[in-house]
Amino acid sequence: MFLGENLLPFLVLAIGGAMCIGTLLALFRPPETPRGDGDLERAPIGRSIVFILVGAVAAVWALASLLNG
Repeated sequence: MFLGENLLPFLVLAIGGAMCIGTLLALFRPPETPRGDGDLERAPIGRSIVFILVGAVAAVWALASLLNG
C-alpha cells in the first residue's frame, strides 16, 4: 500500500491534533492587532470549543487505532 498501511490513522491524528492545538492557541493567545478589516479580536468561544472537542476525539480515536492495530 502507498505510504504504509497506517496512512489514514496517521492523517487523522495529524489533522485532529492540529485542529485541537491550533484552536486552543487561538483562544489563549489571540493576535494583538487584527490584520484586516474583517478579522475578529478573538476567536468565537462556542465554535472554538466544538473544534477543540472534534479535534481531540479524532486524535484520540486515531491514536487508539494505531496502538490497537
